[in-house]
Amino acid sequence: MNKKDVSEYKRLDILDGTEILFAKNHTQDFPNHTHDTFNIALVLNQTFNAKLDSKFLQAPRGTLCITNPDEIHATPCDKNIGNSFITFYIAPTVLTQINNGVDVFFKDKVIDNQKLFSLLYFLAQNMGNKSINFEKELIQALSILVKEYATEIYFKHKDTKLFQDFLQEDSLEKFSLEKTANKFGLDKFKFLRLFKQETGLTPNAYIILQRINKAKQMLSENEDLSEIAFSSGFYDVAHFNREFKRYTGVTPGTYKNA
Repeated sequence: MNKKDVSEYKRLDILDGTEILFAKNHTQDFPNHTHDTFNIALVLNQTFNAKLDSKFLQAPRGTLCITNPDEIHATPCDKNIGNSFITFYIAPTVLTQINNGVDVFFKDKVIDNQKLFSLLYFLAQNMGNKSINFEKELIQALSILVKEYATEIYFKHKDTKLFQDFLQEDSLEKFSLEKTANKFGLDKFKFLRLFKQETGLTPNAYIILQRINKAKQMLSENEDLSEIAFSSGFYDVAHFNREFKRYTGVTPGTYKNA
């Protein structure tokens, strides 16, 4: 019997901090969230499902599934067998540079290109192979992706960031929906609706993502997990572990040691 929810994470010191998630038989859903990177997922077993802007996408085995930076997306996973996939997290600056300084956007979220899939899969499996120039080969693969599939449409949320700026200034450790809504002279239900219109996320999901991003920075500095949990606004280490894995696919310890 195959073991479920086996994930590895690699953080590479190339191309503005490329990261790679290896998920095997993953059964836990990824809730609505965003990244500041391009996500390029290689679908390894059964159909990969994704929810993007209230639309459901299905990426068959052997295809790529892509989300752009700041796009709200969720990934429901199969609860019996689990989903297996490899995701490259690529900084936007890398693809912009490849595209001669022009920002790129992927309108097509599911890409069926066996040559490109095989090349990215080979690279993921051979990161430590000194006989290949991993960075050069990855740039070549990304160049194919940009040349054949990218457009120059730039995706972004509304320019208004009233609520986001307020929450970034306010304490993430002691967030209160009702108190925050009152500061804007709104009841909590109207605040929820307006906040989601601005960000695409609920305040709770937004706060958790901010806490996780803060924790990632602290994990890179090799700090104690319990200290990181409390400093980034989680109740305790168990809460920190649970939420971190929900949104990233791996535990804080795995991410720290990547």
